[in-house]
Amino acid sequence: MVPTLLAVSVMVFIIMRLLPGDVVALMFQDLGYAASLAEMRSRLGLDLPFHEQYARWLGAVLRGDFGQSLWTQRPVLAVLAERLPVTLELGLLSLLVAVLYGGVAGVVAAVYHDRWPDAALRSVAMVFLSLPSFWLGTLAIVVPSIWLGWSPSLQLVPFTEHPLENLVQFLLPAAILGSHLGAPIMRMTRAMMLEVFRHDYVRTAQAKGLEPRRVVLKHALRNALIPSVTILGVQTAQAIAGSIVMETLFQLPGMGSLLVESVAHRDFPMFQSLVLFLALFVMAVNLVVDLTYFLIDPRTRAQAG
Repeated sequence: MVPTLLAVSVMVFIIMRLLPGDVVALMFQDLGYAASLAEMRSRLGLDLPFHEQYARWLGAVLRGDFGQSLWTQRPVLAVLAERLPVTLELGLLSLLVAVLYGGVAGVVAAVYHDRWPDAALRSVAMVFLSLPSFWLGTLAIVVPSIWLGWSPSLQLVPFTEHPLENLVQFLLPAAILGSHLGAPIMRMTRAMMLEVFRHDYVRTAQAKGLEPRRVVLKHALRNALIPSVTILGVQTAQAIAGSIVMETLFQLPGMGSLLVESVAHRDFPMFQSLVLFLALFVMAVNLVVDLTYFLIDPRTRAQAG
């Protein structure tokens, strides 16, 4: 994880400085808290060579100092702390929808293999895989406003003030993003369930006259979960990417919309710190997924021992 984070820090540091547009010129026009561009560039430390800028920034990050926003002059950590709960709520709800939809639909499709429920569920999964989430999100906003005269609220309702209204506000973007994320889980769960159904121990359990539900849930599902859990780890990264779109469409002040704002404003400290946090989060989730194997598959515990 450490070498990966170091590589991410180098890449994001370079990319921000390759973007067209001079942040100092933009800030001088709007803020102008220095007499000249050169003085302003010197105050921000942007007159130093590239390697010195990177060394200073990385050293400060290692000390826990992520700097201040170039535009608002607020500490980066304070801004991230405000935006993080929104992104976490949207991401967790989306993943919950993805797991429920993908897992249940995959099992049902495998049980009714080559029958109409299987064909219908596979068709729905292909629709969610084919249609981009930003297009579905746009439809969810535009179509009800035209045909029903209703549109989702575009002003955040804090969970601490109105929990139910807050969940209702997040339900639509979470359902759209979760359905898109759950389609690969559904297809993988179905494929692995069909493979497990062909194993001898499942046939033996069926021949003993065990209840079909017990055969599916206890003997087949647990052994089919490992590839689906792996897909879930990959989908977590997709959930972060999708949250950028959903937060922008539905005006949710989370880390995704903050990422868009920091790129538009060329806010170097904010963007660099934000990408590092997102990269660390994705790696942490994948670590949790790897550790989950020990709970699902006893063979991994035996090999580790």
